[in-house]
Amino acid sequence: MQSFDALLREAEVAHGHLCAGQILGVRMAMLGCERLGVDDPKGVDRKRLVTYIEIDRCATDAIAVVTGCRLGKRAIKFRDWGKMAATFVDLTSPLAPQGDTPVYKALRIAALESSKQRARDLYPHIENKNQQQMLAYRELPNADLFSEEWVAVPIHPREMPGYKSARITCAQCGEGINYDRETLRDGKTLCHGCAFPEARYYQPLSPDELAAANSKAGA
Repeated sequence: MQSFDALLREAEVAHGHLCAGQILGVRMAMLGCERLGVDDPKGVDRKRLVTYIEIDRCATDAIAVVTGCRLGKRAIKFRDWGKMAATFVDLTSPLAPQGDTPVYKALRIAALESSKQRARDLYPHIENKNQQQMLAYRELPNADLFSEEWVAVPIHPREMPGYKSARITCAQCGEGINYDRETLRDGKTLCHGCAFPEARYYQPLSPDELAAANSKAGA
């Protein structure tokens, strides 16, 4: 494992700036690796971890730097719970399966809300909260920063890094679908966007709506 300072520098470069969340994320990920006995997460242990992250904030980038887990490698799983927490799954520690789904031992680590007060207690003379927390989060013991809980995490084979599947074409939009994400509806194989258009994160613009948007942008 690299040193804390070296990992923090990498996290700062990856994220674009240094902040309290970066420090918290580096320490959280280092603690997770330590508890699992993962000494070289970006080297010999690079295929050992899957990390579930519960917030899309600064700490997420730091956790990716420390663990080597990446969204593009399918080794980071994002759950939008709005919590400063992450679960570090050890793929070399299988538990009893749930049907055809393997289950693994994992450690969930969450940042303690009380750590903010601890930072204020340590540095009451510093008014800037980020600066206050940046200093405190470097120094406070893990027990003052995090809660830890051993958990079991089921991961279906199709969710694993390296999983291969046939590429299916949506019968409606013609776009390719990976990783068994197709839906069969009325005898047609559809992507999620076509099968559940009301649930799409985007909605197509009509020609009139597009013209109005372009006109407003050029105003």
